[in-house]
Amino acid sequence: MNPYIMAFLYLCLILGTTITVSSSHWLLAWMGLEINTLAIIPLMAQSHHPRATEAATKYFLTQATAAATLLFASITNAWLTGQWDIKLMTHPIPTTMILLALSLKIGLAPLHTWLPEVLQGLDLLTGLILSTWQKLAPFSLLLQIPAYSQDLLILMGLASTLVGGWGGLNQTQLRKILAYSSIAHLGWMLIIIQFSPSLTLLALITYLVMTTSTFLILNFNNSKSVNALATSWAKAPLMTAMTPILLLSLGGLPPMTGFMPKWLILQELTKQQLPMTAVIAALTALLSLYFYLRLSYAMTLTITPNNLAGTTLWRLYPPHPSLVLSSATLTAILLLPLTPAVTALLNL
Repeated sequence: MNPYIMAFLYLCLILGTTITVSSSHWLLAWMGLEINTLAIIPLMAQSHHPRATEAATKYFLTQATAAATLLFASITNAWLTGQWDIKLMTHPIPTTMILLALSLKIGLAPLHTWLPEVLQGLDLLTGLILSTWQKLAPFSLLLQIPAYSQDLLILMGLASTLVGGWGGLNQTQLRKILAYSSIAHLGWMLIIIQFSPSLTLLALITYLVMTTSTFLILNFNNSKSVNALATSWAKAPLMTAMTPILLLSLGGLPPMTGFMPKWLILQELTKQQLPMTAVIAALTALLSLYFYLRLSYAMTLTITPNNLAGTTLWRLYPPHPSLVLSSATLTAILLLPLTPAVTALLNL
């Protein structure tokens, strides 16, 4: 793709997200989401592979359905209450419809089935944008709308953590595993969003950092399946030693950064007199931890049969990790001791 067109599409992605995040009117928020969708579709289909075209088509149809539902719900709310303001949603029916539309946009269960299929058809860098940047605009709206149906939010959050853990168990494709990982993390954010929005923001930032690091490492090693992980030690031994720690951080295992949001969310659920919700969420996290352990095992404790030329890649072609990759990896692993400072910063 022409670099000028690529730069224009990235600028449109930033513009769409900025419009949605900064708007207080539903029509402007809808326009920002549409700009976002239309900007990422050419990036998805740029390889002209049938699988990429299929993923772009599925993504377009899903996002069009969600955008139409969102527009219909906001018009219904304006008709019933006379208000277009995002923070003045006073009628439960359009509020619930908007919640479902935004859940479809980001891939929350039970509206999640498009996400693994779409992510599987993309290259890793476009998949990184879909898994991180495209979550920002819908989440800014979820944080603003008042929650009338507390039970619905908790139910969808628990369903997402369960589906995200269960769906990734038998997968062999890394992009599908990361899609189910995304669903599980979004479930944790949705469970706590009505009780502590700042904690949801912390969980979202932590997820963005860990997912960015994971996608960049897989792109660095050119690994797209579990079997391909076993050859990564020949390309970058030090990176291969760091990656299992990063994967366990994604699973929420202490003493890595990923444990911080889960720990604080379980603590907040206990304060809100919801011990059963906290127990179920913690048990579903074990499902996700299982397939992260599986990936760690495949990466560190298995060695594929190689000839001499295949085992010396790191000496013949020394790779150069980027500053973003190094910074994101260290942040995703080492931030747990700063939990008191982070909670004080977010006024939790």
